[in-house]
Amino acid sequence: MNTTATDPLMPSDEFLRLHGGETCVELVRGQVVRYPMPGGPHGFITGNATAILHNFVREHKLGRVFTNDTFTKTRVKEASETLRGPDVAFVSYARMPKGPIPNGPIPSPDLVVEVRSPSDRIPQLSAKATEYLDAGVTVVLVLDPETESLAVFRENEFPIRMHNGDELTLADVLPGFAVEVKKFFEE
Repeated sequence: MNTTATDPLMPSDEFLRLHGGETCVELVRGQVVRYPMPGGPHGFITGNATAILHNFVREHKLGRVFTNDTFTKTRVKEASETLRGPDVAFVSYARMPKGPIPNGPIPSPDLVVEVRSPSDRIPQLSAKATEYLDAGVTVVLVLDPETESLAVFRENEFPIRMHNGDELTLADVLPGFAVEVKKFFEE
């Protein structure tokens, strides 16, 4: 993560104008933060998560699945806004009705999936998950390619860690959804 403490704070509209088409960049508390490219395993697992969620969401006509750093606001305080680009995000039709998808940030997702990158530390990912929850996200999943496990974050609950043989259900955001954790990591 590269930022300089003396950089002036940037509003989200200026950030989107200057950096909206870039990858591996977010606006964090008004500062432009760049991340290293996460590499093949990250991209593969992100693709699996996208496919699993997209197929279920489309089949059940529940909303939309977004990928590739589609920005969402997690902090709206004017002087220090934050725009995050989740690896995968599900937004229900209740939060974003059918019709044209607006340019700019999407509404707060129902579900966010983050895949741990080689440069990510667990405390950073936990803080990011909490940030999403504070912004109105119902469930955050953090997938760890190294351990082939995931953590489920919900507001006012301790995170739940799941492994290969476990089955993930998300009745609060995707009624009827169930998948074995290992499916996120399988070829």
